[in-house]
Amino acid sequence: MTQPYVVDINAVAFSLGPIQVHWYGLMYLIGFFSAALLGEYRRRQGRLPVTRDALGDLFFYGMMGVIVGGRVWYMLFYYAGGLAWIWTTPLALFKVWDGGMSFHGGLLGVLVAGWWWSRRQRLHFFDTIDFVAPLVPIGLGLGRLGNFINGELWGKPTDLPWGMIFPHAHAEDLAYVASHPSWLPKLQQFGGLPRQPSELYELALEGLVMFVVLWLVSMKPRPRYLVSGLFALMYGCFRIAVEFVRLPDPQLGYYFGTHWVTMGQLQSLPLVVVGLWLLWLSRRSPTLPLAPMPTAKA
Repeated sequence: MTQPYVVDINAVAFSLGPIQVHWYGLMYLIGFFSAALLGEYRRRQGRLPVTRDALGDLFFYGMMGVIVGGRVWYMLFYYAGGLAWIWTTPLALFKVWDGGMSFHGGLLGVLVAGWWWSRRQRLHFFDTIDFVAPLVPIGLGLGRLGNFINGELWGKPTDLPWGMIFPHAHAEDLAYVASHPSWLPKLQQFGGLPRQPSELYELALEGLVMFVVLWLVSMKPRPRYLVSGLFALMYGCFRIAVEFVRLPDPQLGYYFGTHWVTMGQLQSLPLVVVGLWLLWLSRRSPTLPLAPMPTAKA
């Protein structure tokens, strides 16, 4: 096996005096900006009968939903200290610079924001979600790229030729070799164990594949629920599949005495069920025609 690629990238993109701008934060900004541009393009095509200002409100609420929902969900289900932070250190909720965001919580936050916005605009909730769904994979993919740059959320040790060395995983490498001595020569040869680049798998599946499929499907008017159902089904299946080669969060580990059931899989399984249900609903749902752009301010 040739020398694997070592994922040792500076997490700081650039500095502005004492302020450091991290790649991970930039990925979020680029994701929101790209989604807004493509959303405006879809609005001009008549995919959603609202004004530009109203669409801007939707993206603002959605951005807040991602940040608030993602952070709260992480603190409830992934925080290393359990739920004790609620009554001991409640301000930990706001320490987003320490890391910790959850996709499932961010998704719930976006759904709540979309429901609120749809009520104000007097639109069917799933017309809004069908409109937004093709835009979300951009942010998902960029977020996984940020994880890769940070050298985090790595996968299991592997003999595959594209295995990569993650320096931050050195402590886990030592623990793994202690229970799997046959891997010691690789640790000595490379200075670390080659691991599955699970972030790149998710970048390809949750980002690129989902975006291409949802964008192509949504290019023509489709029955209500169809695009949302595809999003939920694909994300749930892709996330569950990648979790088999991705290590779980160390503070959680595996569930039910297994070596493969993770929190990510447990939280993604309902998305598969919801996705199938929405696809079933779409079979008898109306296909809305393209709407002319409203000129009045919403």
